[in-house]
Amino acid sequence: MGKRIAIIQGHPDPSGQRLGHALAGAYAAGAEASGHQVRLIDVARLDFPLLRTQREFESGTLPESLRGAQTDIGWAEHLVLFFPLWLGTMPALLKGFLEQVFRPGFAFGPGPDGKPWGKRLKGRSARIVVTMGMPALMYRWYFRAHGLKGLERSVLGFCGIAPIRETLIGMVEASDDRARERWLAKLRAQGGAGR
Repeated sequence: MGKRIAIIQGHPDPSGQRLGHALAGAYAAGAEASGHQVRLIDVARLDFPLLRTQREFESGTLPESLRGAQTDIGWAEHLVLFFPLWLGTMPALLKGFLEQVFRPGFAFGPGPDGKPWGKRLKGRSARIVVTMGMPALMYRWYFRAHGLKGLERSVLGFCGIAPIRETLIGMVEASDDRARERWLAKLRAQGGAGR
């Protein structure tokens, strides 16, 4: 039986013409061909405000425009996040989306054991697909992938999502058609495996 997969397209360009969109499409095609159910959340097409206070985060109302996205994340067994590396981490729009959607009471909160920070998204896995202009090894080893680690530990892991896998795609501006075809094939295979 296939998995329930939510793809979160985090590129802030709503045109759909970026490499990340093609990669997400390849992943979705591979997943659907293998019998997985797929839902797409395109963050650039959602209209929502940024959170500005702790009170808004803890007890504010989730914007109506994000209710479907939160429902899809709750439905999913596996999350796949796509985004370009901007200033060493995810674009601000994706961070603002995660702050809105991964709120107390949905992503974490009092657990059944009485602990105040129960992980409410346990049982889900994730893959993070990041495109970048620099070599992926340079980001991982020289810059120590700090933005990626922050997302893995302080957002996804904090909510109980595990395991978390990574696909880092570097040198995208300098790539040729053959390299892009290899990346698309890799993402189709990952989608087919539901990983």
